Amino acid sequence: MDKLKTSKNAAQKKVNNIPAWVWILVVVIIALGGYWLIQVTNQRQAAVSSLQQEISVAEAAQLDRDEWLFLDVREQSEWNEGHIPWATLIPVDQLEKRLSELPTNKNIVVVCQSGGRSARGRDILLEAGFDSVTSMAGGINDWVALGSSIVTGP
Repeated sequence: MDKLKTSKNAAQKKVNNIPAWVWILVVVIIALGGYWLIQVTNQRQAAVSSLQQEISVAEAAQLDRDEWLFLDVREQSEWNEGHIPWATLIPVDQLEKRLSELPTNKNIVVVCQSGGRSARGRDILLEAGFDSVTSMAGGINDWVALGSSIVTGP
């Protein structure tokens, strides 16, 4: 019994001999680790859409224009050659700077020439916290091939 008390006292003395700065360091490391974990978790959640990642041109053609914003992420010259009449133009390289121009109360379908830039635009929006975003596979090329209307000019 005395040996048990002696070992408990020795263990207690070792814990008491740890300098205060070590305890402070441990608490700071745990706090920083928790903060980092929260940040990583929040970033992953922001990149999850409530919609499919991609929809077909046929599906996009059936969408209600009052509920959906068609966001064209091509360049101005491509837009002038032909675009969806009710679409909004914000080139993909300007998208991050112009996020405030986009409505938060509408679903967004991102459109480009063939589908590559629209996926990039979709991902930019998802990372910025938009959660009702999809991209149109095939882009304007498939839109025209389907016989859907386009307009030319600025």
